[in-house]
Amino acid sequence: MSAFASESSTKPLKVAIVGGGIAGLTAAAALRLEGHEIHVFEASPTNTELGAAVSLSANALRALNHIGFDLKQLRGCDMLGSYVSLALLGGEGRFNAWYDPLNTFGHYGLLCHRSDLHEELKRLATAEDRPGRPATIHLKAGWFTTRTSSSAQTESTHSAMRTSVLGYKQTAPPSGRAAFRCLLDLSKIDGCTEFDWIHAGPAGIRGVRPQNARGRSLVVYTCRDKTLLNIVASFPDLRDQDACSWKERATKEQLVAAFADFGPQFTKLLSLVDGPVHLWQIRSLPVIPVWVRGRTALIGDAAHATFPTLGQGSAMGIEDAVTVACLLPDGTPAALVPRSLAAYETLRKPRGEFVLTESVEQVTVPEKRGLYGRSREMQAYIAGHDAVKVARDYFETHLTGASESEGSCGTL
Repeated sequence: MSAFASESSTKPLKVAIVGGGIAGLTAAAALRLEGHEIHVFEASPTNTELGAAVSLSANALRALNHIGFDLKQLRGCDMLGSYVSLALLGGEGRFNAWYDPLNTFGHYGLLCHRSDLHEELKRLATAEDRPGRPATIHLKAGWFTTRTSSSAQTESTHSAMRTSVLGYKQTAPPSGRAAFRCLLDLSKIDGCTEFDWIHAGPAGIRGVRPQNARGRSLVVYTCRDKTLLNIVASFPDLRDQDACSWKERATKEQLVAAFADFGPQFTKLLSLVDGPVHLWQIRSLPVIPVWVRGRTALIGDAAHATFPTLGQGSAMGIEDAVTVACLLPDGTPAALVPRSLAAYETLRKPRGEFVLTESVEQVTVPEKRGLYGRSREMQAYIAGHDAVKVARDYFETHLTGASESEGSCGTL
């Protein structure tokens, strides 16, 4: 989540970004290219990304290309737009291919480790040898004050900046679902024929989502130059989720027990896990009425935290970030910042809400389950999007030629 402000009407704008996650660092990298002075306020003492892997579909890669990311640094595995669905006890599965993923979307998606993406974004934001002034990251930043609100905690989990924008507290309610997340060193399964299903056919995501699994699913895919296997095992969570931590350490034994009736090739795979296992609650935000207040805008999860169903959580935050930067180009007068952020909300809110709503409904509405893998129209709308082009076209049509005096009445 990000707050935007300036002390004067001349460039560079002073931009405060609250939270140094994927969306925040993408915004820092994109806005520094426009010549602005960037400060990132991060609650953690190290600003390192935890968790496991993340999928970056073509729309995310297109936006990252705008800020000059180095593809090699992500060490990603081609997703090839595929999803292989396997039966509960193993055996033949079903292959779902995205419609013409290369020619239509411009690039295959990537599967990469979240920390590799985070480190590359941090480099793009702070490196001395890049255009623009390097962003400054302030660690252990517990509080942040905007002109339009009182102080707010910079801890991003509960999005206190969202409270600042909305005027009331809105959290992501319990969903009744959770997931075990962990990584497995692929060298542990070299030569084991029972795991051939992981590599068989085109590269992509393998999932076990049978009808008789009582709401459970097991999704795996490779990352980090095919040296690691990302494992996500989701299930109905019968705990009082408000009484539990959103993320906590779990054990391999808990993971194996929860999926003990799955086929032996799946249970054996889980039994080989020897690294950390985390238990995450799966939550999403309800649609919120506004994303912008004056010179403060919400981006990423602060605006539209989603279920992982469509694999678009990170992509939407990346799109948000580059859109903001395109609407605040070098030389933007401070008086026009509110108008530029209002344009950001106009462009991004319908799209973010569509992905948010579909990510939930394709889990909770039986007839919509797996719809993304079947709908060429939805795939084209989501993965075929070019956030930079859309923002630049909007700026050229609606914002070019605006003078500082024209926007002075909106100065806060």
